[in-house]
Amino acid sequence: MDGGRWRRLASAVGRSITVWAASTVTMLVLAGALPDFRLQSAGGDSATRIAVTAAAGAGVFGLLSSLVWPLLVRALLLVPALVLGLLVFFLNGSLLLIALRLNPSGHGEAAPETAVVVAAVMSAVASATGAALAVRDDDAYRRRLYRLADRRRRRAAGQPGPSTHGAVFLQLDGVGHDVLLEAIGKGLMPTAARWLGGTRPTHRLTPWRTDWSSQTGASQLGILHGSNHDVPAFRWYEKDTEEVMVCNRPAGAAELQRRAVEHTGDGGLLTADGASRGNLFSGGADELALVLSVAARRGRDNRSRAGYFAYFSDPANAVRTAMSFVAEVFRETGQSTWARLKRRRPRVKRGGLYPFVRAFATVVERDVVVAAVIGDLLAGRNAVYADLVAYDEVAHHSGPRSRDTEKILQRLDRSLALIEKVAEHAPRPYRIVVLSDHGQSPGETFLARYGLSLGNLVRAGCGLPVPRKARRTHSGAEARTAVRAALRRPVEEREERLGPSGRRSEPLVLASGNLGLVSFPDVPHRMSREEIDRRHPALLSTLANHPGVGFLLVRSEEHGGLVLGAHGAEVPVDRLDDEHPGPLADFGPGAADAVRRTHSFPHTADIMVNSWYDPAEGEVLAFEEQIGSHGGLGGAQGRPFLLSPVALSTPVGPNTELALTETEFVGADTELVGAERVHDVLSRWLRECDGPQVPLPASPDEQAA
Repeated sequence: MDGGRWRRLASAVGRSITVWAASTVTMLVLAGALPDFRLQSAGGDSATRIAVTAAAGAGVFGLLSSLVWPLLVRALLLVPALVLGLLVFFLNGSLLLIALRLNPSGHGEAAPETAVVVAAVMSAVASATGAALAVRDDDAYRRRLYRLADRRRRRAAGQPGPSTHGAVFLQLDGVGHDVLLEAIGKGLMPTAARWLGGTRPTHRLTPWRTDWSSQTGASQLGILHGSNHDVPAFRWYEKDTEEVMVCNRPAGAAELQRRAVEHTGDGGLLTADGASRGNLFSGGADELALVLSVAARRGRDNRSRAGYFAYFSDPANAVRTAMSFVAEVFRETGQSTWARLKRRRPRVKRGGLYPFVRAFATVVERDVVVAAVIGDLLAGRNAVYADLVAYDEVAHHSGPRSRDTEKILQRLDRSLALIEKVAEHAPRPYRIVVLSDHGQSPGETFLARYGLSLGNLVRAGCGLPVPRKARRTHSGAEARTAVRAALRRPVEEREERLGPSGRRSEPLVLASGNLGLVSFPDVPHRMSREEIDRRHPALLSTLANHPGVGFLLVRSEEHGGLVLGAHGAEVPVDRLDDEHPGPLADFGPGAADAVRRTHSFPHTADIMVNSWYDPAEGEVLAFEEQIGSHGGLGGAQGRPFLLSPVALSTPVGPNTELALTETEFVGADTELVGAERVHDVLSRWLRECDGPQVPLPASPDEQAA
């Protein structure tokens, strides 16, 4: 063995001894502080004997954690992920009790509930000590990363990593272009600031414009699979199947992915050695973790939840995340209580299960996804796409520019820094692209401002009785369904299937942020304006003239698509443009094209309702219980960003460095418009990395998804 290997071995042994010593000291301190935990016999022992007992107990506990814990996690593969998270403490406590029984001195003893506390503290101390030593010894840290990468490669094929660049696409869900710039200006995101600043910036920032349906389902489907055709909203009613399609339901996501693959004829952005982490859709990747479109699959091979178990197989990870989870629940409770005491407006209810949903999105989902991305980097995968939903979830309830969301942006920046650091030690060079799928527009809810929901306004316009107490429309944020999928709870909505006994003659009103959809289930086709007027003469005028409504889109027998506004404004969609926007004047450039595209979809609702928008303040009125919303037209919600390395070609505009076809620069020198166009850009960047060509034909499994 050469000198270098001896030094590495000595360093590893030294770190192990240090962690063992820290665990021993922790055990001694806890034995003195907790009455139900002792390391001596009833008659008392010498200090030396107690120290030996603590050292032996810490050693056996550490050995059991390393050997037995992964086996326990694998045995519990079918347990819902969050239930496993709750079992972490109890399993860890059980291992400690076993360690005390195996202790040669036989003097260790602890009550079961005390063992849980002791094991949690010891795991946390061991993890913190090991991490501190690794950070202080950068060479040791680098060597550890390389060893992990080599081990992964040997498991895969025994081949060295490729020399070409890989690509990592990190989606910061809901972070708008302007919010990112403000966060950088305030010093909240130093990693992003470093990429963009200095005399030689490594990245460029490019805004892009979403489709009318400015939400993750439409945007991510277009980005990953190249098509979001016939996705008019976050949720919509399909008359041919008599079901409500919801983007963040496992069954709905699987069907939308199937349709996109069928529409484009290829498997997606990630078909060539790709990994999909924390997304609604797979993108054609073979490596999946926390992907909603496969969450409905049952059995041990369900790769949707595999990421949880890979992460929790390390007890230190499990304890650290569990502690952070509890801290985040208390943090949200304190922040919501303070907002209520200060009587901040606008405000929505943040009680019930929301603190736990927020903690899941900002702690569990983040930790698991980041860990999965790190594993992908060390494995040398060609392309990785990961979604971090923390900001989006908090902004819905606290507002896009609140102090709560500023803290989330700081944590997201630390995740970017960690991934960047690991990429330096990966077996191949990587280019890191950060992007968002949409932004968020602030504003109070439609219900809070006018005292009635959109559904009740529609009922009033139809001459139907309106309940005295308005029913709130729950938030449709992605994290809530991710939690339910992790718990294996049913995720179907009550309105998702209208049986023969349902009141099919009454309108069905669905909300997607500040976009509302009105459908009449008893009419098998998309109703025309003329049919609606004959059936409910006051409905369209009631909606169009309401101060909380910006415009309506309906089908007309005479004009095709028709946009309706206040005071009798009516403009056919084929006559709308940026110079003659009609009722779309406040919604900015591109609104006419976005509305015209949605009008062409087969499943567009009978009436599409976009809320009022104040261009001066950037505010909209959400039809859901959200004070930061997205889903329709108006404001920052439609202006996400691309943060890309300067080594890659510019997203829009001519590029003289690369011989690209004309079709790859359709719309040169113009704004990047639509998620499908972003897919084209990301595909081009993968080709520039000299990797395999994408997209590839869909696999049989992908076609059957």
